[in-house]
Amino acid sequence: MNQVMLIDDEHHLRLSLGQTLELAQWQVTTFASATEALPHIRAQWPGIIISDINMPGMNGIALLEEIMRRDPELPVILLTGHGDISTAVQAIRLGAYDFIEKPFGTEQLLEVVRRASDKRRLVLENRELRSELEAQSGPGPRLLGAHPAIKRLRQILTHIKDAPADVLIMGETGCGKELVARFLHDHSVRAAEPFVAINCGAVPETMIESELFGFEAGAFTGAQKRRVGKIVWADKGTLFLDEIESMPMALQIKLLRVLEDRKVEPLGTNQLITLDIRVLAASKMDLKKLVEQGTFRADLYYRLNVVRVDIPPLRERKEDVPLLFENFLRVAATRYQLAPPRLGAEQRAWLLAHDWPGNVRELRNLAERCVLMGEEGAFADLSLGCEALTLAEQVDRFERILLTDTLSQHRGRLKEVQEVLGLPRKTLYDKMRKYGLDKQDYKLGDDTGEAS
Repeated sequence: MNQVMLIDDEHHLRLSLGQTLELAQWQVTTFASATEALPHIRAQWPGIIISDINMPGMNGIALLEEIMRRDPELPVILLTGHGDISTAVQAIRLGAYDFIEKPFGTEQLLEVVRRASDKRRLVLENRELRSELEAQSGPGPRLLGAHPAIKRLRQILTHIKDAPADVLIMGETGCGKELVARFLHDHSVRAAEPFVAINCGAVPETMIESELFGFEAGAFTGAQKRRVGKIVWADKGTLFLDEIESMPMALQIKLLRVLEDRKVEPLGTNQLITLDIRVLAASKMDLKKLVEQGTFRADLYYRLNVVRVDIPPLRERKEDVPLLFENFLRVAATRYQLAPPRLGAEQRAWLLAHDWPGNVRELRNLAERCVLMGEEGAFADLSLGCEALTLAEQVDRFERILLTDTLSQHRGRLKEVQEVLGLPRKTLYDKMRKYGLDKQDYKLGDDTGEAS
């Protein structure tokens, strides 16, 4: 990714800048004119462009316009003389990333190049994620995110999607447990069969047994017609039991029997119905603690806990927030046939600083409000709560975000992180301990996809 294309008609300047960049570990390709460079500029080029504005033939502005037609997200840094400021401002309006006025210092140049390269890397990563999503067969749910924990989650789900075992999905409220369940179903051999979901905490205790197991006519007072239970409806497919911790103890033993025997007995009959079913259970509470407290059966817990999937809360993968928010804005704008609001740097900083106690659901709801309320309302909404943070709290939040983002960019290579952030080794280790960061979490492969 450390590639730079340098375009300038002055030989000595090309040579000097090229050497400066190469000494800073950049891969530099130089051209004496815009027409020479254009054949080498393509939409997915993994680098940035530095060009002089005043050149014979095609000048820097004309080059910029052509680059923006090919790839409007390709960073172009323009070099300008003292009297060209108005031209440089015009270039920014046309889409240039930045301009540097001659003469300039080495550190000034390298800092702009580093920022432009970071932006290009993020743009290409996001494009890769979208490309993978569009290439997915079928309309299955999408798991967005580039954080190591989400990459690991996608690896696990891909590995177990066709396994016959039942799965326990753990995660806080709003982190996407049903999305994970639907992902497992839609990418499995059962995808063409029913996906039946029931929230055990939303059904009254007096009704949940009949909802799950069904009943025959006359099984109890008011049972005038036979009713097929959710478990039977899910035959050949997937049964998703959300908030399994809310299931009454008396019903837990009946569910355990279904899991072990793959047979169900509706209320009011002695007939057993044989099932071909996969059960996915989800909980926002620590079931092991509930077992210790005597409110959840140990045998059911161990039966469900053979394959366990843990979904990280959004506050632990904040580098995914911009991508997720952009996706939710796009989806909401399409649904309501409105243009998505354009957020500024202050609003994006707020998104990264917020703790997201409601997780992905809270982020999605905020995106919908932003689309519906327009830019002014969206910005006002995003600013809520910022005043409640002390300066120290804001510094801690941004520091943690910067560390996690840099660790992710450099795959946990601490020497590179030290160099990028300009931190002594001991300071970096102290800050990683302070924020509970482990370099091993960032040494996974480069697979990407979506998590919400």
